[in-house]
Amino acid sequence: MTDMLSEGRAAATVVILRDRPDAAAEILMMERASSMAFAAGALVFPGGAVDAGDHALAAKIAGGLPLDEAAARIAAIRETLEESGLAIAFTSPLAADRIAAMRQALGAGAGLGDILSDHGLEIALDRLLPFARWHPARLEQAQRVFDTRFYIAEAPEGQAASVDATENVQLFWSSAAETLARCDRGEGQIIFPTRRNLERLAQFGRFDDLAAHALSIPVEKVTPWFEERNGEPHLCIPDHLGYPVTSEPMGTVRRA
Repeated sequence: MTDMLSEGRAAATVVILRDRPDAAAEILMMERASSMAFAAGALVFPGGAVDAGDHALAAKIAGGLPLDEAAARIAAIRETLEESGLAIAFTSPLAADRIAAMRQALGAGAGLGDILSDHGLEIALDRLLPFARWHPARLEQAQRVFDTRFYIAEAPEGQAASVDATENVQLFWSSAAETLARCDRGEGQIIFPTRRNLERLAQFGRFDDLAAHALSIPVEKVTPWFEERNGEPHLCIPDHLGYPVTSEPMGTVRRA
């Protein structure tokens, strides 16, 4: 399968969960603007491409992590702050006005490393738990190819998420099962990797249970492939990585 991979740009996304006492944990979802080149109009988790600044910061704070892994976690933290206004994985509580100032600085082009230095803050990369990694194959003919690491993280207490009105136009908290039901009713759209990950997430009602599951399954790169099943072409993924649904008929698949 490796010779069928396209070279993809490194990216990171984070599934942010907040537990509820009498219901399944809620996950932050956002609707991408229809003008976006990638996954336009789709419901997604916060995230985006890894940039040079993420690599530069990783070289300083990676600790024992490989630099590409550290850079991806930094990108997930940076993109979440810019897209949703949530400051995840910071080592100290932050007031709303400081979070807003940091978000504004990111939007103006400042790097996360400079922002941390200016505010005397630190981030804890171990608060992002690896969950999955997806990379489309060349045969999928994706318009934009990303090698995307998925993480899970707990929502910071006392913070409120809000749209950036540029890359996303709506955000909401919903359980994985509720988001899938919303899309099945035609009230939202999700691309193939997001659907598969929501199905996997829906198996767990609390963050701690999901975290234990994530730790029990090594992260392997998921590279979907085409296969004829019951006389119909399907897009398929491996069956040993914790996903309850591992194929979908091509007629219903939405890709980015």
